[in-house]
Amino acid sequence: QVQLVESGGGLVQAGGSLRLSCAASGRTFSTLHMGWFRQAGGKEREFVAAISRNGDDSYYSAFVKGRFTISRENAKNTVYLEMNSLKPDDTAVYYCAADTENTVPRTYDYWGQGTQVTVSL
Repeated sequence: QVQLVESGGGLVQAGGSLRLSCAASGRTFSTLHMGWFRQAGGKEREFVAAISRNGDDSYYSAFVKGRFTISRENAKNTVYLEMNSLKPDDTAVYYCAADTENTVPRTYDYWGQGTQVTVSL
């Protein structure tokens, strides 16, 4: 069983930056494809970014491309989401997800509990 624990969320002003981290345990990290999702109040959860097992391939949703960067350190069992030029619309609970088969699967196998990101004007 894979456990995922997110951290790094908080309150930031518009235009600011945050870096989210997700620590994984329970399985060799380099065998996991990793993703980030978010869910704002009253809305469906949406895909943000994903990265392949070895970090060679990454994918982004259109609304974060150019502002957010996903990366990973397999030696530290951690995936990151660097978020720059934050906007109030980026306010959401951000979730880390892991999958054993695909970088952008239809559904991910494992999910973290989420970390709140709030962007103020």
